[in-house]
Amino acid sequence: MPRLTTLWLLAALTLPSSAFAQGGTITGVVTTAATAPRPLRVTMDMKVCGTQLPDESIVVGAGGLLANAVVSLTGVKVTTPYPEPSIVNEKCRFLPRVQIARPGAPAKTTSHDALLHTTNAQQDGGRTLFNVGLPVPGMVVTRPLNGAGLVRITCNTHTWMRGFIVVTDDMAAVSGADGRFQLTGVPPGTYELKVWHETLKAAPMKVTVKAGATSTVTLAMAR
Repeated sequence: MPRLTTLWLLAALTLPSSAFAQGGTITGVVTTAATAPRPLRVTMDMKVCGTQLPDESIVVGAGGLLANAVVSLTGVKVTTPYPEPSIVNEKCRFLPRVQIARPGAPAKTTSHDALLHTTNAQQDGGRTLFNVGLPVPGMVVTRPLNGAGLVRITCNTHTWMRGFIVVTDDMAAVSGADGRFQLTGVPPGTYELKVWHETLKAAPMKVTVKAGATSTVTLAMAR
């Protein structure tokens, strides 16, 4: 066997497997032509909640950049665990509005408001996962997010409050205030890219990822 070939084989055997399975990156932006709705009028607990609150069902910035959309790769499992979900009642809003969690993750819910809130978590089909009262600020309750799918968060007392948790072990990301998202460490291949939003819709998109390369996409959503 020629000396160069022998040296190449020895080098290949000492390289980590990641050198041969380098992932790619999907980066993109979510846009919409829809406009943000008018603020919500508040008619109870106004000392804490204020007289109006932003309607965050559509959070859109300059140029139609859309926040709070969940972009996921069908069948591509996440390799880095998602942070454990935290549901915070603050000034009669749920923070964050939209988040991602793995199935079975412990969800912590608390309140910063000096009034009675509830955190009512229901799966998309209507099954209640938990419904807990938070009568005093600083109280923390932890409950598991059993099963995969969309979980809707509401407050029984303040009916305008909304939150959403997409429970999945697929690779996913939430678009930021600038509409941007990024998925890293994607194995090379062609995939279906799905996008979810609480109000808007978009068709799935095919995307091809190459090792060590970045694929850039734009996802347009409409009513």
